[in-house]
Amino acid sequence: MPQGQSPQVGSQTTNRAFSRFAHVIGYTCLSGALLDVIGFQGASPSRMLWPALIPLVVALVALVLLDRWRTTFYSVLFLTVGTLAQLWLMTALLTQLPAVTAAYTAAFSLVPVALILVIGPGFVPRSAIVWCTVGFAAGQLASYGASVLTGTRPRLDIVSIAVEVGVLLAEGAILATRRTRPAVGAELDRAAVDEELSALRYRIEVRAASLMHDMVLNHLTAISTGYEGPVPVSLKHQIERDLSVLIGEEWLSEPSPEVDARAKRDWQQSALLTAVQEARELSLSIDVTGELGAIGRLDRERDVAVGLAVKQCLVNVLRHAQIDRAEVVVIGSEAHVSIMVIDAGKGFSEQLVASDRLGIRQSVRRRIETVGGEVQLWSTPGRGTSVLMRVPAAQLQVSVDD
Repeated sequence: MPQGQSPQVGSQTTNRAFSRFAHVIGYTCLSGALLDVIGFQGASPSRMLWPALIPLVVALVALVLLDRWRTTFYSVLFLTVGTLAQLWLMTALLTQLPAVTAAYTAAFSLVPVALILVIGPGFVPRSAIVWCTVGFAAGQLASYGASVLTGTRPRLDIVSIAVEVGVLLAEGAILATRRTRPAVGAELDRAAVDEELSALRYRIEVRAASLMHDMVLNHLTAISTGYEGPVPVSLKHQIERDLSVLIGEEWLSEPSPEVDARAKRDWQQSALLTAVQEARELSLSIDVTGELGAIGRLDRERDVAVGLAVKQCLVNVLRHAQIDRAEVVVIGSEAHVSIMVIDAGKGFSEQLVASDRLGIRQSVRRRIETVGGEVQLWSTPGRGTSVLMRVPAAQLQVSVDD
């Protein structure tokens, strides 16, 4: 069964291909019979063999019609004309060239083979078997009738018998395979569902781990190391908002791809700006530069992922870079939106980061990769860190007025 097709479509495709192949062989056989008659007539100009060309040409026309419109009418028409062509051809050869045709029997099998390969209307194996059997019987009946009319001994048509057996075996194999396809199709469907569920489960696990790291661990760090005395009201509100997100179930839902166009184009509504503002509330000075409007080309899912990843980068600056200033640069292109977070802090080596430290690995790199993006990181101890996140941009919708 062709990959990605349903069992019914795969079966129909196989039978259609077999039918076309059979008709090509039918064209070849009828053309060969025409050439035989022309050759015999050229070798013996005094003989009256050319009238046998007429039913052969008509049979070719009938096959063309059947190949184009696979109906019962054209199938019966081809079988009728083909039977008459075989009767006329064999009678003419046996009466006009008895000595030649006694040794050259291949000409007698060409039209019967074409009749066997009629493959009537539809592409159902059982129907094809019936039509091929009727074609075989018609060809043999015409050959027997010609032998009776000419008073010659009937001949055993080995070629036609072999073709009929081959067609029956082929169609039987197609029919047997078709019976197993529903079970195979069901197995493929179950495998596809399992794969989809596995991917969905992985995305939920990544999202849950990232949210937990971003919200809980960062808030605990901010409380324990960032302030002396009471926790600022702004941080309390941020913690309350994040806890409501964790307690609820909204984060389990896939973001809707339908986002208001005006909101997308407005930098003030982006998740990136929210991340920057929250980092500023934690006493980090941030310069935002570049093509800020490019953020509007991100769909909701990627907008949220970029905002959370940038937030994690800025928190890392506060916690590890030993500097209170960072820069966020937005770069837009036709196919991607890139966001770079730059600091001139103490830097680090990603390879030396302990495996239990999940900030860059989980909340930045894996989060961006989950939405189809990529992350590049450059950091040198003593010279700062640059993190480049590049995600696919949504296709621009262009409306044309009539």
